[in-house]
Amino acid sequence: MFSVGLTGGIASGKTTISDLFAKLQVPVVDTDIISRKLLEPGELAYDQVRGHFGASILNAEGKIDRARLREIVFTNQSEKSWLETMLHPLIYQRSHDAIVANADADYVLVVIPLLFETNFQALVDRILVVDCLPAQQIERLVRRDHIDESLALKMLSQQLQNSERIARAHDIIDNRSAEADLESQVEILHNRYLELSRV
Repeated sequence: MFSVGLTGGIASGKTTISDLFAKLQVPVVDTDIISRKLLEPGELAYDQVRGHFGASILNAEGKIDRARLREIVFTNQSEKSWLETMLHPLIYQRSHDAIVANADADYVLVVIPLLFETNFQALVDRILVVDCLPAQQIERLVRRDHIDESLALKMLSQQLQNSERIARAHDIIDNRSAEADLESQVEILHNRYLELSRV
């Protein structure tokens, strides 16, 4: 089973890229979606987060207040470490199961924002990095998540520099300009991955 790990900094364009692969009928496993599902009521992670942070972490519907949780973990390193230590093994296992469930596909795209930070490289055969300028990431993050620039900067500062990701990548998608032709880049990579999956 051939799998490609798509990674890049926060708000670098990973969802846009994964959507383009999905249009080409490539199965997509997204660890952010898995993480969100793990935090839903009835899931083990939900119970652990509620037990750790108390009822104040819940919104009016009794669900985890993700904005509040994000604010806590990006301003408190020990809470961030606790959450990651609890969540990452669960995310890894669910991701592995989802890859195996798509064994009949030519290849699977696995979106892993923190691929290197979590040491999830063993899940994938090839690494694709989205390259984006930090200023673009901050602008997108502020606009997308409705947060202030100081929190966006803090979130960005806690991730690997993109140059470090690029140094460890097999392939790179250039998303540094608004005119970047992402579709053609994805199509070229898709054809490459189809060839590699048949080797």
